[in-house]
Amino acid sequence: QIPVIAQQQGSDSASVIFDALQAAQARNIDVLIADTAGRLHTQSNLMEELVKIKRVLGKLDADAPHEVMLVVDAGTGQNALNQAQQFDAAIGLTGISLSKLDGTAKGGIIFAIAKQLGIPIRFIGIGETIEDLRPFDAGEFVDALFD
Repeated sequence: QIPVIAQQQGSDSASVIFDALQAAQARNIDVLIADTAGRLHTQSNLMEELVKIKRVLGKLDADAPHEVMLVVDAGTGQNALNQAQQFDAAIGLTGISLSKLDGTAKGGIIFAIAKQLGIPIRFIGIGETIEDLRPFDAGEFVDALFD
């Protein structure tokens, strides 16, 4: 059973995540996942919202957030590098995950992102179940690129 903190649609994202962190702290929960999906680096209002979320979390926990993960769609291509640079500049990325590797895309851009930004690749997604989210293994990934 995983508790979910939600508010009405259209609620301020920073407020929802602030409430979620308070609830997690009150329940002695040591992991809080805040999914801010659907944001593009070209949407300045949504990027500013991410900066606000990070600032608001810092009011409750000076070290928060402890992980800032960018999930890159394997089919994004070269634009993913620009996207990662913009997100990193705005909120400071600590990890990258690559999704949708179950399609035809290979996701090779992930290496350029990791090298240029010095950000580790943490996970890959090869489907839609929890078992399909796997820790990144460089050797397996390179082998799959050439299959």
